[in-house]
Amino acid sequence: MAYHTLRLILGDQLNHQHSWFKSKDSGILYVMAELKQEVTYVHHHIQKVCGFFLAMKHFADTLESHGHHVVLFNLEQTHRFQSLTTFLKNQVKNNQCKNFEYQRPDEWRLLQQLRDWKMPAINKQEFDTEHFILPFEEIEATFPRQRVKKMEFFYREMRKRHHILMENQKPLGGKWNYDHDNRKSLTKADIEKIPKPKTFKNSITATKKRIEHYQFKTIGSSTEDLLWPVTRQQALELMTFFCQQLLPQFGRFQDAMTHLTPHAWSLYHSRLSFALNIKLLHPLEVIEAAISHYEQDKKSINLAQVEGFVRQILGWREFVRGIYWAHMPDYAEQNALDAHHALPEYFWTGETQMACMKHAINQSLTYAYAHHIQRLMVTGNFCLITGIDPEHVDHWYLGIYMDAVEWVEMPNARGMSQFADNGIIATKPYASSGSYINRMSDYCKSCAYKVKEKTHEKACPFNSLYWHFLARHQEKFSQNQRMAMMYRQWDKVEKNTQKAIIKRGDWCIDNLEEL
Repeated sequence: MAYHTLRLILGDQLNHQHSWFKSKDSGILYVMAELKQEVTYVHHHIQKVCGFFLAMKHFADTLESHGHHVVLFNLEQTHRFQSLTTFLKNQVKNNQCKNFEYQRPDEWRLLQQLRDWKMPAINKQEFDTEHFILPFEEIEATFPRQRVKKMEFFYREMRKRHHILMENQKPLGGKWNYDHDNRKSLTKADIEKIPKPKTFKNSITATKKRIEHYQFKTIGSSTEDLLWPVTRQQALELMTFFCQQLLPQFGRFQDAMTHLTPHAWSLYHSRLSFALNIKLLHPLEVIEAAISHYEQDKKSINLAQVEGFVRQILGWREFVRGIYWAHMPDYAEQNALDAHHALPEYFWTGETQMACMKHAINQSLTYAYAHHIQRLMVTGNFCLITGIDPEHVDHWYLGIYMDAVEWVEMPNARGMSQFADNGIIATKPYASSGSYINRMSDYCKSCAYKVKEKTHEKACPFNSLYWHFLARHQEKFSQNQRMAMMYRQWDKVEKNTQKAIIKRGDWCIDNLEEL
């Protein structure tokens, strides 16, 4: 059968509510594909690849059940195509299409690939994904390159514009930000109350076999069942579970870490980011659901909890997307701190003596997930203070996490975590010693290293590495108001002690694989 139009749907464009699907046309063919280029551009977690492929299968089935003409090509049918565009050329020709339509990709490389692709006698048209809250056309004006846009002010503008948690043009409760109320660590009694996370049993046996058959290299581990949501219904169930069971304590413990419970990997976090990033959920419906539960149950959910969650989606998620598009493609080359060390092998194995790193990495390898403080203040902090090449950090974060797509991963990793963008995202580098990790977690109690020591051979590596980082970048950061106090503290340290700390830091950097 010939079709007049071929419409491409990418693996992170599973938006059931898109206007494309409001009417049926027998002359339109929707095409989806498991592609070699998407599996191999970095080494992805096996659960991530399976999750994308399985979600695509369910989406294709749903569209077909609604009367649309859909074809999903699996790896057995596409492995011979080296790129997306060679696959598309084949499909357009085979189906005798005169029109090719696609939703604008959220990644620079894919957008350029599709915009640059030319085929004679084909009309090509680009559509919006109809997912984000800030229109794509407004990004350039909202995030001008010549001046830094702070997230807090962007967040306030979005709150006003969409009248979210507002009252008479003022923030509900009189404050824009309740982050200060959301920094509590977990006591033993708190840990015992953490609910069992909601998970799913999605069989990935067939999907894994295809990936293994073509010998695509992946990382991490998996069982035969994927715990992540891969359908719209599952995503909605997870959203409801979060609002009912987790939101009452979410903000309070959003920076906390523990290893003393089987639920340590999920805690009170929503884990909705994968469903959001493949567009099974719309950000506004998630925000509205959280606010609705808050309004219905103010005895259990206070304003600080819901505001902290709303800020992550309306503020941070939309903000990093704006930064990504405003600064690409140059952003992918940023390395402001001239960091060039390679990632140690334990980022792939979890075999390290540092308890915090061991737990965060092994959790990532097991679940394809770590929450934001583990990413920022454990693995990210370690990469920052040891001077790991930001390209290596980018690739690791992009590959290992279930929710990692480049537009959200790169500003978080290269910018927020590594300060490689020279302050476009953050006003200071997020570096810390072991004392922060000790305050927010129980990792240090079972560590081979001593969190109170700085120079001893069993001293916590984070301690000497933190001061080593400040010392080697003193010219760059000593005038930063947010860091001035730490430099004053460093200047008060006796010179021989400073030398001993630097010596220990040198040893740690020279012997990263042994830590």
